[in-house]
Amino acid sequence: MWMRVRARGPVRGAAGAGGGDAGMTTSEYAMGTIAACGFAAVLYKVVTSDMVSSALAAVVGRALDVPF
Repeated sequence: MWMRVRARGPVRGAAGAGGGDAGMTTSEYAMGTIAACGFAAVLYKVVTSDMVSSALAAVVGRALDVPF
């Protein structure tokens, strides 16, 4: 039994010998989450600014006033 297991060689994977990255680690998930939250905050500030709000309201108003 052990002869067959040893004949196959080492297990390859994230922690195995010579294996590549199998996925993101916890710190990579944390950094991705922080970056996404930062981007969402900036996008929220831009969309809720007076200039963008008035432009969006004008576009919606024009779209609702279009005759069919």
